[in-house]
Amino acid sequence: MPHHDLLIIGAGSGNSVIGPEHDDWDIAIAEPWLFGGTCMNRGCIPSKMLVHAADLAMAARHAPALGVHTTFERADWPAIRDRIFGRIDPIAVAGLEYRHGLDNVTVYGTEARFTGDRSFEIGAHPVTADRVVLAAGARSVVPDLPGLADTPFHTSDSIMRIDDLPDHLVILGGGFIALEMAHIFHGLGSRVTILYRGDLLLRRADEDIRRRITDVYADRLDLRLQTEVERVQHDGAFRFELSDGSTLEADALLVATGRQPNSDRLDVAAGGVDVDHGGYVTTDEFLHTSAEGVWALGDITNPAQLKHTANAEARVVARNMVAPDDPLPINRSLTPAAVFCHPQIGSVGPTEAELLADGRPFLRSVRNYADTAYGWAMEDTTGFVKLLADPETRLLLGAHLIGPQAPTLVQQLIQGMAHGLTVDQMALGQLYIHPAMPEVLEQALLEL
Repeated sequence: MPHHDLLIIGAGSGNSVIGPEHDDWDIAIAEPWLFGGTCMNRGCIPSKMLVHAADLAMAARHAPALGVHTTFERADWPAIRDRIFGRIDPIAVAGLEYRHGLDNVTVYGTEARFTGDRSFEIGAHPVTADRVVLAAGARSVVPDLPGLADTPFHTSDSIMRIDDLPDHLVILGGGFIALEMAHIFHGLGSRVTILYRGDLLLRRADEDIRRRITDVYADRLDLRLQTEVERVQHDGAFRFELSDGSTLEADALLVATGRQPNSDRLDVAAGGVDVDHGGYVTTDEFLHTSAEGVWALGDITNPAQLKHTANAEARVVARNMVAPDDPLPINRSLTPAAVFCHPQIGSVGPTEAELLADGRPFLRSVRNYADTAYGWAMEDTTGFVKLLADPETRLLLGAHLIGPQAPTLVQQLIQGMAHGLTVDQMALGQLYIHPAMPEVLEQALLEL
């Protein structure tokens, strides 16, 4: 029976746990799919490469309003797709080959399931380990809709590798995946319909952000809110029976109704690993699970499912495995997030609704992109910055931005928050370049 000093389940951020400090360990990695995980192969990286192409198409469409006579004719989808995955796929292959080439690393190309305390069945083989890192990620949720299982629907795993640009794409869901994919396919020339049972898109975002992005998407494409699919059929084309009694036809369907952790696929209960009500593996502040010698990181532990948090967790786990008597805690006090829709969204900290629910006093400031010289130059009509601050400590509690480069702009605020600067210090302790876009941050901070 193979026995390892360390078994890592998942080769996304889990693959980055291995460092020089583990050179004398016998290490195994179990990964049934591509090296690099969700982010590189079917998530963050390819989707942002597609977003950039869609952004260029949108710019060509909108430039005539500023007197620049550009037109958008069509997108060469196969060329865009092949350029993207022609760059990404070799990286996954190279990562696998590199690990195969190390004398102290064994790669299992199949799923691992617990059979007991740090005991597993990997493929048809029993395997044990002294230490285990659970980094098996998450997968798309597929709702139990009548007829859906009999149709050739897509999830985020497959939609970016399709052969042809759909004439009409229907998207089920109203979260960040739905919004980004709607932007990509609508931007590149597809007709897009979003079907969402809620009244505002992007459920976890600040309500002012939700209202603005919902208004923008309602103007841009076919957005049907408070609408559910009662039945879906496919006979050469998709046909949807909707809760309002209407029907809808399309040639492609993307199911983007959420993601769930892969803890069930690992049968973590058999290894004494606890999960919460959502199936996410629970850990302490040092990322140790309820089972001795088992750590966990990434999407299998965190509903936020962000690559930057997974990378930070991988660094903590790598450190704590070699220094168990002096463990390092994970710091999630500031967890920023971004949505690369159109317009873009960047945020950090609690929303206004969360502060109200906690009974926490706050100051509120909102400034439009159009209030700044550069926003005025762009004739931007949708972007704004919303800041929430503590009236006593004068510390920034939350920041929620929508507009061009919002994920980049919010990083400046995150840096100030991380170093304990007050809103006064952020506003007055530096010069803001005129007429650059960060002036909108300066104005919002000064208003506080």
